[in-house]
Amino acid sequence: MKTKYIGTSFDDFLQEEALLEEATAVAVKRVIAWQIGKAMNDKKITKTVMAKLMNTSRASLNRLLDEDDTSLTLATLASAATVLGKKIKLELLPA
Repeated sequence: MKTKYIGTSFDDFLQEEALLEEATAVAVKRVIAWQIGKAMNDKKITKTVMAKLMNTSRASLNRLLDEDDTSLTLATLASAATVLGKKIKLELLPA
């Protein structure tokens, strides 16, 4: 009986190429940015108002909403969540 799939998983490939951590970070950041943007849209909060409510700059908020910018502080994320009436849930899962 022939094996249907040849090779390794995509995660194995990314790990071998030393790209897994970066790809994971980008994926997580895209989800976070999308969720915050959606919540802002649902509550009809503009970027200017959101930044003011977070006591931060509009540039800092733009970095938070930038899907490709993986730099993110927990303080900024917590501030955004509070303004939007949300909670943050983080957990480390087994590899």
